[in-house]
Amino acid sequence: MPNNEKYYIFAHYYYLLKTTYSHTMSNGKQIVECVPNFSEGRDMGIIKQITDEIESVKGVRLLDVDPGEATNRTVVTFVGEPSAVVEAAFRSVRRAAQLIDMRRHHGAHPRMGATDVLPLIPVAGITLEECAGLARALARRIADELGVPCYCYEAAAFTPERRNLAVCREGEYEALAEKLTTEGRQPDFGARPVDEAVERTGMTAVGARDFLIAVNYNLNTTSTRRANAIAFDVREKGRPVREGNPIVGKIVRGEDGEPLMRPGTLKCTKAIGWYIDEYGIAQVSMNMTNLSVTPLHVAFDEVCRCAQNRGIRVTGTEIVGLIPKKTLIDAGRYFLEKQQRSTGIPEEDIIRIAVKSMGLDDLKPFNPREKVIEYLLEDAGQADARRLVDMTVKGFAEETSRESPAPGGGTISAYMGALGAALAAMVANLSSHKAGWDDRWQEFAAWADRGQTLMTELLHLVDEDTEAFNRIMAAFGLPKKTDDDRKARAAAIEEATLYAAEVPLRTMKASMQVFEICREMVTSGNPNSVSDAGVGALAARAAVLGAGLNVKINAAGLKDRAAADALTAEADVLMAEADRTEREIMKMTEEVIK
Repeated sequence: MPNNEKYYIFAHYYYLLKTTYSHTMSNGKQIVECVPNFSEGRDMGIIKQITDEIESVKGVRLLDVDPGEATNRTVVTFVGEPSAVVEAAFRSVRRAAQLIDMRRHHGAHPRMGATDVLPLIPVAGITLEECAGLARALARRIADELGVPCYCYEAAAFTPERRNLAVCREGEYEALAEKLTTEGRQPDFGARPVDEAVERTGMTAVGARDFLIAVNYNLNTTSTRRANAIAFDVREKGRPVREGNPIVGKIVRGEDGEPLMRPGTLKCTKAIGWYIDEYGIAQVSMNMTNLSVTPLHVAFDEVCRCAQNRGIRVTGTEIVGLIPKKTLIDAGRYFLEKQQRSTGIPEEDIIRIAVKSMGLDDLKPFNPREKVIEYLLEDAGQADARRLVDMTVKGFAEETSRESPAPGGGTISAYMGALGAALAAMVANLSSHKAGWDDRWQEFAAWADRGQTLMTELLHLVDEDTEAFNRIMAAFGLPKKTDDDRKARAAAIEEATLYAAEVPLRTMKASMQVFEICREMVTSGNPNSVSDAGVGALAARAAVLGAGLNVKINAAGLKDRAAADALTAEADVLMAEADRTEREIMKMTEEVIK
């Protein structure tokens, strides 16, 4: 394992014990992970005070606290939306600066501050570049408000050399005075002459980096030497250049005395070979530090290739800790495309292809609900909010039939739209796999992908419409005793009513896009399924017209008549267009059936 920063991937098993996650991972929200390393690993009272600061921020979930006595260092992991994570990070740095005195710190791990490193990691809906911007702003705030000097490292670095954490931390705490006053070595924010305060807190490295994973490739051999040879073939660092015999020959060194290295084939990977007694096999153990540069499926194929060149087979893959959902989705799509199969299928099916293709269940069962970080957060959030889309078909119908006003027509409209998109995607998938149409698989797969995207969006709107109604009810329940109360209540009702009109308008717009897929499937898709495409168009029309009625009834309650009239006018246009488009598609469907 790398030792520049204490990597936390093994500690992700701790996630499985948590049961208090909020339902934040779904529906396109931005999620950031933060993994601060604090220079205290022995006094659990201090550690608890720091993590209490993190948990004091609404919307943040503390996932792991991993203290180390020998290193005198604790790695903490928490997630949430960007603003909440940044605030929690700031509070934790502030508390650590108050509690940890670096003048008395001793431990086995390199360190330079009470909060030694503070990386932000994009998990969902946010880019690495955006996290880098957040990290720089956070570093400036820490320096300005807390007086803790900060370096920016990895993706947040202002200079290429400072991307490397080791460069920022060179000399560790003992070089504090020299680094604060030497031009070219000073921190990016907060440089100043040494005083008692900075001697106490030291300096912090704030950065942004990609999510990394640890993965072991299982081999049908017991030879550690063979496993190491494959690891050297693929890891970015490669192997030393030798004179004569490539295994035992003299290592060739450069002018600086360092060994010359022949790079491996996979960028952003670190790998070794080892033997695992528990399994009775050798493995190639790999850290993948940038999945956007080297995805898991690319590494798997390359390890397989290099192993085969040495007469060895990769029998499967072992994921250590958690994995981002995108990693498995990308892998599943990759293997489907190699088979010339449609990728426009539910994500659960795509993940199943990834699991089987890479042998993730070779050594033990692989349950995505226990290994994918998004699923863990989503599943645990069910205690906080029950989603309609997770009900059975029967349960959903029964819930709708009860005397409560929600779920109502807007919710049902969104579900009708989702069913229309699902039917359109089904016809596209059947067409993609139709015998004799193999040269058209990509054409239909693209349509199926669009159908899946629309289905997912509309399923989200199923719950969003009910949530919109709940907001109105909550606003009507606000106090109205004083003039200020009444003003605040009226403003909240207006805002909630506007939102309740905007949500079904989104349903209308998404459902209108379903028609395009249905039309294409009627005219060029598998003729045996043309009736399914027609039913998809009928469902889309019902969705648009039903959602339009909900736009109008909610717009009628708005005091802002200009906004109400604009919403109603847009709904009228979409309803008329849906009525006309559905008639056209039904006519074409009837002609194909004849």
